[in-house]
Amino acid sequence: MRKVYLLLSLVLMSTSVLADSVEKGKKAYLAKGCIGCHGPAGKSPNPAMFPTTAGKPLDYIKEALSAFRSQKRSNPLMSPMAAGLSDDDIDNLAAYLSAQK
Repeated sequence: MRKVYLLLSLVLMSTSVLADSVEKGKKAYLAKGCIGCHGPAGKSPNPAMFPTTAGKPLDYIKEALSAFRSQKRSNPLMSPMAAGLSDDDIDNLAAYLSAQK
């Protein structure tokens, strides 16, 4: 029975941590101006020019933002935007965007 409580506690704790990351990611998304190109909640109004990021896999978003930040991936708009992102910013933005539908 103790193992069940421990497992349940871990699940609830991880859900709480994820919800916190999603909320922080939403705040970062708005504060950093991502909405200007990628649209509300990552739903681009012009996907041919600015990709929709809503609902993309968490790891894909983290990898893309990290690549723009490190200049492994270059884009005249995204590279400067990602340059100032911290690891926490990237984690939180990825949590927020991957949670959008």
